[in-house]
Amino acid sequence: MKVLIVEDNQRMRQEVKFCLREVANEIGECEDGAEALDAYTALQPDWVLMDLEMRYVDGITASRQILAAFPTARICILTNHNDELLREAAQQAGTRKLVLKEDLNQLANILCELSTQEQK
Repeated sequence: MKVLIVEDNQRMRQEVKFCLREVANEIGECEDGAEALDAYTALQPDWVLMDLEMRYVDGITASRQILAAFPTARICILTNHNDELLREAAQQAGTRKLVLKEDLNQLANILCELSTQEQK
């Protein structure tokens, strides 16, 4: 599985990579939503793991940009905020799932489960 991590916090990127070590064979990274479309184009990942709050371009905007260029892109939002309005905004942007950062230890299982569901 190829994964692109779009996250402004380097420590969090490292934690995500650690959580995916057994399921991801290639992981790309970028620090801001402003870099996400170019990084997606270069890597063509199976999944994008997108932070919501970033300095220049937020995760919702970056998700919309990726999905406008690549309608079949699969994006999962990673956030600290368990907020219904954010869930709705992420869903309206076309993302597949919102995962709380406190649940990172379940991330590999979540992605594998989502991938399996989409293959059916």
